[in-house]
Amino acid sequence: MVCFRSGQGSSLSYHAAFHQKITSHSEKVPIVPLIDAHLHIVDFIQETEGLARLTAAMDAARVSKAVIFGLPVKKKWDAFEKRPPHYYLDDNSRCYYFHRTDEIVAEEWQRLPPAVRKRFAPLICGFNATDKYAVRDVERMLDKFSFWRGIGEILCRHDDLTNMTNEETARVNHPALFDIYALAADRRLPVLIHQNSTSVSIHDDYEHLDELEEILRRFPQTIFVWAHCGISRRVFHKNYHEMISILLDRYPNLEVDISWVVYDDVICNILIPKKHWMETIERHADRFCLGSDLCGHFDHLGAAMARYNGLLRALSPKARRLVASGNAERLWFRRRESKSGAGRQ
Repeated sequence: MVCFRSGQGSSLSYHAAFHQKITSHSEKVPIVPLIDAHLHIVDFIQETEGLARLTAAMDAARVSKAVIFGLPVKKKWDAFEKRPPHYYLDDNSRCYYFHRTDEIVAEEWQRLPPAVRKRFAPLICGFNATDKYAVRDVERMLDKFSFWRGIGEILCRHDDLTNMTNEETARVNHPALFDIYALAADRRLPVLIHQNSTSVSIHDDYEHLDELEEILRRFPQTIFVWAHCGISRRVFHKNYHEMISILLDRYPNLEVDISWVVYDDVICNILIPKKHWMETIERHADRFCLGSDLCGHFDHLGAAMARYNGLLRALSPKARRLVASGNAERLWFRRRESKSGAGRQ
């Protein structure tokens, strides 16, 4: 999650390296128009520059459309902390589930002119992923507004954020999410999930992969998009591309997005995609999307998306079209009728 803030100073210390990596790239605009398939319109204190500002940034960055959502958690400013935090790693205070994030997304979307609204696919994420009543929160939001295009990003196992979030540990196979997955299948809403493939200390095995595979088998009619291909800070594996390819072969209801740290830390050698990753993405070109993973602040959207230029240049023309925009268009912007005949998108 890339939470750039102008003038934030020392509060960027925990993710300054990643910030520098993106903003130091010489290219600031993608070589082809893109759909940003992973964009938080708020940061960890639920502030946003607004969709009008994002629309202008998209125009400058050759981003035609964007999949947008809030953040299901909010960072607390504890009384013992002298400085206000903005990112979840800024200090030791914890995060808590924040239901109003979907209302913020809805309010921003409704302020836009109708023609501009079509450029955005809003998702629902403002619920407690460990609460078995959570499906009621999702249903209420679906009933309140008719424009939702999916559910997510659901934050499950997420390195340090897991340890800093109140409540029990969220995991992709938590029973609280089962009714939500079933609802998503009925409404034909894709589900975007963050679930680390393993913990930050286990790199010779995939400690949490069985949890993901359980729900892929249990809910074959639900389309799941695995955020960041399951990568997070300090989460890696020598042959990670092989695991991704096997899962995509095994589960037709799985798609993945390339966003946040997975591209720079795992897929590339200094902006040049590794050969085995290129082969994997080319082979499964109809299952990958690209995203910025920005959080509420949009000045660096062009640079965040332009860093994929090396990948886009290396792909075949057909694969480039799919990865750049075709897959995201199919997943998030194509109208679907729910199985029950209700809840048109």
